[in-house]
Parts: sequence; C-alpha cells; structure tokens
Amino acid sequence: MDERIDVVVVGGGVIGLCTALSLVEAGRSVRLLEARTLGSGSSHGNCGTLTPSHAFPLAAPGTIGRALRWMLTPDAPFYVAPRLDPRLWQWLLGFASRCNARDWQTAMTAKAGLLNDSIQVFPDWVARHAPGSEFSQEGTDYVFRDGRELEIAARDLPHLAELGVHGRLIDGAEYERQDPAFKPGLKGVLHFPGDAHLRPDRYVSGMADALRALGGVIDEGWDVTAIDEDADGVVVHGSRGTVRAREVVLATGAWSTTLMRSAGLRAVPVQPGKGYSITYDRPALVPKRPVILHEPSVCVTVWDSGYRLGSTMEMSGYSTDLNPRRLQALERGAGEFLHEPVGPVKREEWYGWRPLSVDDVPIIGRVPGRRRTWVATGHGMMGVSMSPATGQLLADLITGTAPRIDPAAYSPERFR
Repeated sequence: MDERIDVVVVGGGVIGLCTALSLVEAGRSVRLLEARTLGSGSSHGNCGTLTPSHAFPLAAPGTIGRALRWMLTPDAPFYVAPRLDPRLWQWLLGFASRCNARDWQTAMTAKAGLLNDSIQVFPDWVARHAPGSEFSQEGTDYVFRDGRELEIAARDLPHLAELGVHGRLIDGAEYERQDPAFKPGLKGVLHFPGDAHLRPDRYVSGMADALRALGGVIDEGWDVTAIDEDADGVVVHGSRGTVRAREVVLATGAWSTTLMRSAGLRAVPVQPGKGYSITYDRPALVPKRPVILHEPSVCVTVWDSGYRLGSTMEMSGYSTDLNPRRLQALERGAGEFLHEPVGPVKREEWYGWRPLSVDDVPIIGRVPGRRRTWVATGHGMMGVSMSPATGQLLADLITGTAPRIDPAAYSPERFR
C-alpha cells in the first residue's frame, strides 16, 4: 500500500482535473486515477462552448412529450432508444416528475450559479492552467430559421436576465449582413455576449501539465473497483493496486453510477446521454462566433486549429455504436444554415456519454452515509462550462473553507 496522501480524485476529465488543481492550490497532496486516458470521456469531443446562456434545464415542461414523439425518429435531437431497462425507466419517471415550471425554475437557478461563477473565473483559470486551450470570449449566438421558435425562445430572455445572463435579439437580415457564412432566410438570432469557448482537448492537456507541475500525481489505466472507509480515511482498490488517502472524490461522469454500485456505495440518479461530434479542418467561410443552430440542435464551434459540429442527446445506455444517422444529421442540420457546413478534411467522428442527473442539476458533495467519500457528477452538457466552479466548490467543502456558492442545491442528500 502506498504512502497515504490527502485526496484521491477518481476521473481524469475536466471535473476531476479542476477538482485536483483546486485541491493542490489549497495545499493538499493529490493523486488522480483515470481508468483509460485523460479526457477520454465526454471531455474530449464536445464543442467547448462556455455558456451561462444554456442554464435552462433539460427537465422542462414539454420535454417528455417531445421525447415520446421522437422515439420513432432515431436521428432526432433528443432520442430515447426503446429498450427494456428498469433503471432507465425509473430515471425517466423521476425526470418526468420534474418537468414542471416550479422545478424548472429551481434547476435553472442552481445551474446558473455554477455557470456564472465559472465564466467569471475562466480567464484567469485558463491563463494559469491551460493557456494553449484557444480560449476566447466572443459570445454565443442561437440562430433561428423558424419565427415561431424564435418568439418562444425570446420569452426566456427575462428569466436569464434575472440570473445575470444577458442576451439580445438580432434581426435575421441584419445578422446575415454581419456574417456571410449563413444562407439567407434567418428569422433572427439571440446573442449572448457573456459566453465564451475553448478547445476542450487542449484544455484537458493544459490542466494535466499544470497539475503535474504543481506536484499532483496522475495515473492512467487505473480502474477503481472498490472503496473502503475507516476512521483514518479511505482505501481505494483497483486494477493497479491499493491507495490510502484521507478523502476520495468520484468524478467519473456518466460512469459514476456504475462505479458507485460496484464500490458498494449508494448510487446517484444519473443516466448516460450520448452526444456526437465531427471535427474537420476549417472551411474557408466559417461563422464569426460559436453558434447553436436551433431547429436541428447543432452546435458549431470554430478554433484556429479546427472546426467542429456537435450536439444531440441519445439515451441508449452505454452503447458504443457510432451511429452514422446521427452524424449525418449534424452535417445535414449545418447544411440548412451554412454555405460551407463541413470542412475540407474530416479529422474525427466521436461520441461521448454525458452524465445526466434526474433533475439536470449537478450532484456535488459528500456521498450519503460516508464521511470521506465525495462525488461530482450530473453536469449533463455543461461539464466544461461548470468545471472551475465545481472544482473550487469541492475543494472548499473538503478543506472546510467557506464556499463562494451555496452547496445545498447540488447536494446528493436531495435524493434521499
């Protein structure tokens, strides 16, 4: 058994890395264990948008009705693959019970707390820990070709403004004059100047380098199988041995539920939501800012180093199929809006499992029934956007420091 350290962080995605860095900066010794390679989960191929504008929870009035209608449309933006899975249907029932106006408002407020805190600290955070991540604060645009859909979405601007997230409406014809990448026919655009973006794989590699430079230890290929807790701390068992620590943090994204069950812990209500992306070399004509093409639900992000189409939500368990229909839907949706929807060279087709909590609010805090075991999961599509605030909140809770954000809304205790 290795010499005991302060904290073992399980999971090498953005949440685990931000937590480890925040703990090291707080003076704790940290060892990070990753079952595969750093950033190999949903942290790798997402679109890298940092979006307080996306505080609206997926658990909203009308979501279940749309999901049921789309069950016969495998390339729909939100697709539940029909199958006999008691845990999925139990989760869906809990999710459906939260698709009401009251819970929607509560969840939106909680999500905005983490998103707003993160966006405030991101410039300094990436400057110190991931300066090569192509971070940019250009804002995000939600682009509409359907006037009715634009009208419905614009009604939510006051709700966001109350939470400190400000947006404005741009006329479609005016936007087309501003950005020649778009085909004619836009009805309008919602522009959020406070949003930002970065390249997530470079964000991961930068933070890993920073963690090592600050004395943190990173072990890849280290699959955790069990966690024991006693009066002196925790013992983490896995494929490469045993580690003793004072505390352990589980930051394994969509795998959190599986890991917690196998480790003898009470699992949190999280389901994997499969997202897709395609990465290309940059086309000659690209949008000036990251955009969400509303009707097909396609995100388009441009960096100096590349161009990515992404999004969609597929509830298909831990399916490892790279569904060509969903990849084609990304290109088809982009083609409805953009003169050059794809790049000259396709570099990667990707999928990743997002951790969807039953109320679409992150789960951050001490595991119920344990004193020294902590969890951070359930960030859905917002893991990168919420990563600095999540890492700092966990570090504050573990070290006994007064947190900047009230942790109550994110506590695992809310599901007891």
